[in-house]
Amino acid sequence: MPLTIADLMSKMPGAFIPEKAQGLDVVLQFKFTGNEPGNWYAVIKDGKVEVQQGEHPSPKMTLSADSDDYIALFTGKLDPMQAFMAGKLKLSGDLNLAMKMTQFFKMRG
Repeated sequence: MPLTIADLMSKMPGAFIPEKAQGLDVVLQFKFTGNEPGNWYAVIKDGKVEVQQGEHPSPKMTLSADSDDYIALFTGKLDPMQAFMAGKLKLSGDLNLAMKMTQFFKMRG
């Protein structure tokens, strides 16, 4: 069965590597279009990550992508830098945080 955005978002806490995000207190907003449109956010604080559906009022960084592209990114089928350069992945807010995000999670579905 193919992965869905809901599957991926529910796996985020289990894929989180707390040692890589020590001292962080941030909110990451995800905006998806395509087959599975919707908004999700992840709160990284105190060595944990909590994921909720919806929009957060003050995210530190926002990632916008087609849901199929994000699934490909998370499962290693699409390179994050290539996706960004091709406009498949749009980022706003703290871009340093975006670059580090791949270190916070074991990125394989």
